[in-house]
Amino acid sequence: MAAPSEAEPVALPKEEQKPKIEPLRLPTVEKSGDRRYGTICAIRSAFSGIMEEMSAKQQFIHTAKQMGRRSWSSAKTFAVMGLLFSAAECVVEKARAKHDMTNTVAAGCFTGGAISAKAACAGCAGFAAFSVLIEKFLDRQN
Repeated sequence: MAAPSEAEPVALPKEEQKPKIEPLRLPTVEKSGDRRYGTICAIRSAFSGIMEEMSAKQQFIHTAKQMGRRSWSSAKTFAVMGLLFSAAECVVEKARAKHDMTNTVAAGCFTGGAISAKAACAGCAGFAAFSVLIEKFLDRQN
């Protein structure tokens, strides 16, 4: 038996052959329906109500409860943020015996770093910049 030349393909045993990978085929618009209506909140809400078979009153109550939970959570977060910022600004102001923009930057940096512990540097810089913008906006109003 002659040795296979480099031009001839060598057949692999069945165990070593890789399965053929089919290309991903996305559904057509006719098969999937028109998806742009799924992005409109009112239509999506109506369809979810139909799918879950909830009456309008039940949907309203369910939505109001969810909104209340999320609002309460946001209020607590905002209260903690305000507490941290005002305490940090007060401490820095007392230590420096001055009232200027540096206090705002330091308090914003501390608050942002404390709230976003995983990304403390980004939180510090972001909240400090936000604090300076708010301070400048409020100073312009006076």
